Amino acid sequence: MTTFRDKLLAGKTAFVAGASSGINLQIATRLAEAGAAVTILSRSPDKIEAAAAGIRAKGGKCIGIAQDVRDHDGVGAAFAKSVEAHGEIDILVSGAAGNFVAPFNGISYNGFRAVIDIDLVGLYNVMRQGFPHLRKPGASCITISAPQALHPYPLQAHVNAAKAGADMLVKTLAVEWGSMGVRLNSIIPGPIADTEGMARLAPTPEAMEKSAKGTPLQRLGTKDEVADLALFLCSDAAAYITGTVIPCDGGLCLLGAGRVGG
Repeated sequence: MTTFRDKLLAGKTAFVAGASSGINLQIATRLAEAGAAVTILSRSPDKIEAAAAGIRAKGGKCIGIAQDVRDHDGVGAAFAKSVEAHGEIDILVSGAAGNFVAPFNGISYNGFRAVIDIDLVGLYNVMRQGFPHLRKPGASCITISAPQALHPYPLQAHVNAAKAGADMLVKTLAVEWGSMGVRLNSIIPGPIADTEGMARLAPTPEAMEKSAKGTPLQRLGTKDEVADLALFLCSDAAAYITGTVIPCDGGLCLLGAGRVGG
């Protein structure tokens, strides 16, 4: 039976960066379920093709492109392939991210630079190279941020810096691109079950349970819950929403830092 959600994005196109697994793949899947023609991008050729095949197996229209978001020219070439396949882009999601747990004095230059390059410079590359291909007016851009953008989490100096910068970039572009009818919003997932990020931050069952109980709602979130928020933000129902940073975290951000995995 066809649902309202199945028709919501009929005739629209989407480009999702960092979508070989986890939250971003679930967002891409949700957009395809809603009728959008989707391009997904990630570094690993095998993983991205498997992810695209999985979306197609569910009846969605999807192509996968292997590309590192840190490669400015390579990202531009990926957009060209996407437009050739699906046309102008209505929905742009930038979700590639890197992370590891370490005190600031234990983070090497290369480690710090890697996270900044993936989370912040990668966002610049996706937005800068994607902009010429956005449908104007009407395009919706979404970035996937993190609680570290709001609070100074210990052992996360690199991510704190990268995600705070990324959210400010979203707000800046919302101002600069608003007159052209392009919207930008940021989603901050909290502790989300069955994700690589949670596996790193809460590597034991005890840490995972503590993360769940550390939220006001007393549970982990799901990838579907984040994907449904993204679906709303890129739909016409959110046509007057731009420049926002929206937590999808069970209220975690209300409690401050140091609760995910600890």
